[in-house]
Amino acid sequence: MARACEASLSRLGTDYLDLYLLHWPVSNAHFPEMVAGFERLRAASKIRSWGVSNFSVRQMDDLFRIPQRDRCATNQVPYSLGDRAIERDLLPWCEQHGMPVMAYSPLGGPGASLLRGPTLARIGAARGCSAAAVALAWTIRSGNVIAIPESGSVAHVKENAVALSLTLTPQELQTLDATHPPPGR
Repeated sequence: MARACEASLSRLGTDYLDLYLLHWPVSNAHFPEMVAGFERLRAASKIRSWGVSNFSVRQMDDLFRIPQRDRCATNQVPYSLGDRAIERDLLPWCEQHGMPVMAYSPLGGPGASLLRGPTLARIGAARGCSAAAVALAWTIRSGNVIAIPESGSVAHVKENAVALSLTLTPQELQTLDATHPPPGR
């Protein structure tokens, strides 16, 4: 972990990282070693915070049995209007533990048809913004989810940033739920 962090710091040309994530879960038996490694990097001022990616509720429960586990800043998982599986268990778990979720692929991921749907387009047109801004506003609506959309241009970054000031109405949220039902509906 220390070598990988040093290599990242070197490639980025910086002395520290604000957030360092474990990309994919390791065996639960390695959780104490993982936490200790993150904490050594934090103590050495190489990272300010650390988090995990793609951890299930069971893995988060196991992680939270380890000392200093409360320093875990986030769990990065797929979440979008078209992929709401974490609403069953992981999202409530993170809310209960005061941990923000970092949503990757909040626009549906490569090849997704989410943004081509008429409902997002209709709401976007009525609000004077893109379907992507509506989808991102939906993703971050609770204040407990951080969306990290991929963007290949300045124009897309500006388009996506509209979501930060867009509050969807209860009617719009109902319409989106009807079009993209939550799990179990």
